[in-house]
Amino acid sequence: MAANQPPMLAAGVDAGSAFTRCAILLIENARLRLAGYGEVRSQGWDKGRIADHSAVSNSIERAVREAERLAQASIGSAVFGVGGTGICGASGHGGCDIGIPRQIGQGDVNRVVNRAARTQVREDEMILHVAPRDFAVDGRHGHRNPRGMIGSHLEVYVHLVMAPPQEHRALVGAANLAHLAVEETVFEPIAASYAAILPEERCEPVVLIDIGAHSTGLAVYDGEMLVLTSSLPICGGHFTRDVARGLTISPEDAEWLKEQQGSALPDLSGGNGMVELSPAAGRGNREARLADLNLILEARAADLFEFVALELERAGADQAMMGAVLTGGGARLPGMCDVAEKVLKCQARNGLPVGILDWPAAIDNPSWTTAAGLAMYSARLQLRAELDRKTGSFLTNFLK
Repeated sequence: MAANQPPMLAAGVDAGSAFTRCAILLIENARLRLAGYGEVRSQGWDKGRIADHSAVSNSIERAVREAERLAQASIGSAVFGVGGTGICGASGHGGCDIGIPRQIGQGDVNRVVNRAARTQVREDEMILHVAPRDFAVDGRHGHRNPRGMIGSHLEVYVHLVMAPPQEHRALVGAANLAHLAVEETVFEPIAASYAAILPEERCEPVVLIDIGAHSTGLAVYDGEMLVLTSSLPICGGHFTRDVARGLTISPEDAEWLKEQQGSALPDLSGGNGMVELSPAAGRGNREARLADLNLILEARAADLFEFVALELERAGADQAMMGAVLTGGGARLPGMCDVAEKVLKCQARNGLPVGILDWPAAIDNPSWTTAAGLAMYSARLQLRAELDRKTGSFLTNFLK
């Protein structure tokens, strides 16, 4: 981007079932700077699905207005995150005959990828992402980009990320009701990986685990290749319900206790420390051992990462060569990285947004990583569109 070109805005909206977050970035000379951000408690969701379009739209609008107020600018569109247990990943394969050996062009790549995508799509599914994993030219595999090669037959193996069409339409409809155009919809763990995983970290396989209120999403990368996506039924809400049942308190009190006093490691509980519980009907003030609270949380954390391990095993991923990055509100619970390392037997860390100037400490936590990644995704779309305008050509690439 030329130095004297006016800056552009890019926005991402993470419309989660617990919180709705919006991040607005300023694109200046190919650098990204935070211009504004907004967060509100979500309304209109039921068990991770949109139940009230108007309420969801209102949450989106309030988060966007807060971000616009700080940015002192308005946005008309954004990239939106998609999550939930209905998201699934699948493998696809396609091939096409080119004819007389010649140089492979972008049109050939597009054609073979489209064929690969059609091999797995059912009527109750729609494709969110198509990520090429391996191209074969005349039977020779291992090509990341076959353009410019000479051949007569082209094949591709792809990873597909699919979503329920009705859920997708509901989100887009809520965004439109909030007076926003949807530039793109992105699986939330993929968006989070944009913000939290540096290119050099992908030299070895890495799994991003996005722990939300009603689902946990996975995205596994091997180099630049997206090799696995999945949604797990265990989520932050299970931690809260376990505490509520185990200590016989309300879900609201359990959520507060988990966030303020909880840890996934009993060793961090301070030995025989006690926590005060809200009085139950007909009973006075009560106390519980902090260690008991954290034993409950540790058991659920181990359960979550065991599910992750099963998914990685199903995909044939070598956990000994892998790192784990945790994002989402559930990653903020102390001790989660320790439990992940114990169960997955690999290094684990929290995934924080990187590469954005002026990102404040107040939101420098895993809850904001997806919103940051969605805004970065929007910036990439805008920069690509700007390049197309300058060159007068249409460039087709695949966003993973």
